[in-house]
Amino acid sequence: MTRRRRQFSPEFKEEAVRMVLDGERTVASVAREFGINAGTLGSWVNRHRIVHGQDAQPVSGPERARIRELERENAELREKLAFLKKAAAFFAAENR
Repeated sequence: MTRRRRQFSPEFKEEAVRMVLDGERTVASVAREFGINAGTLGSWVNRHRIVHGQDAQPVSGPERARIRELERENAELREKLAFLKKAAAFFAAENR
């Protein structure tokens, strides 16, 4: 037996997306309320953000500081990795 795909009107989609974006509700809770799959609603929300150019929630001060700290640590680890790759190549060439 084949299952038929459900069709949702643009108004239905827009209302569900607005409940997620405007409120403090999660995608999963809104999806349960509307009786749809959370993945489906999540893709609607992502598509809405792309089309309307909305980024994720603005980052607060402490979060911004943490992001800077992690970016600094990431840069340091990349430098160490580059050094280790060069050292490994040097020693591999030396042992030939």
